[in-house]
Amino acid sequence: MTKERLKLRYVPLTIFILVMIPIITLVVLFNASLKEKTDVDISKDNEIIESTLPVINTTIKPIVPYTDQTVKIGKTYYDYLAEEASQENAIIKHDNTYIQNTGIDYVGNNIFDVVAILDGTVEKIVEDDSTGKTIEIKHGDNSISIYGSLSEIIVKKGDTVNQGQQIGKSGTNELDKEMGNHLHFEVYNNGQNMNPEVYLNTEQKIKGEE
Repeated sequence: MTKERLKLRYVPLTIFILVMIPIITLVVLFNASLKEKTDVDISKDNEIIESTLPVINTTIKPIVPYTDQTVKIGKTYYDYLAEEASQENAIIKHDNTYIQNTGIDYVGNNIFDVVAILDGTVEKIVEDDSTGKTIEIKHGDNSISIYGSLSEIIVKKGDTVNQGQQIGKSGTNELDKEMGNHLHFEVYNNGQNMNPEVYLNTEQKIKGEE
């Protein structure tokens, strides 16, 4: 009689355990499935956010390519639409040949420091008897600035330079030696030669990273 009562006593407990095992299993599986779905949704949301981030553009104004305030413009850029008097001041005479000036020539009584007009990368350095030493710098707005007639260069190809950083010193050359100590400065924007005065007085859009 005692053994039968003992068996009957444990029957409810056994039934309870048998009922709870599948319930607990279902709860565990449901939670695991919910976590996996949440992780996937968050990952997808992150992908959407990253893919829709806009390109950050910064506008910055170029500076003049020198720091000596006594420097002046000796020869201007040749503008086909300018008045005749202005065009005459933009002609370079060399060996009885007249050449239209594709940049600006800055003159100074003494050798002056030449600086980068914007942040950029030194793309090319050229040494030529006619035009002197020349530096080409590429900038983030897809423009290239050219600094010629230098007596000294203190950067090398591949260098990253900051706006206002000294890159060389003014000098002389054979092409326009009558100008004496000067800097010949040119700007190309998207491959097109342009008036440096216009470029220097306009804010430029520098592309950032996504």
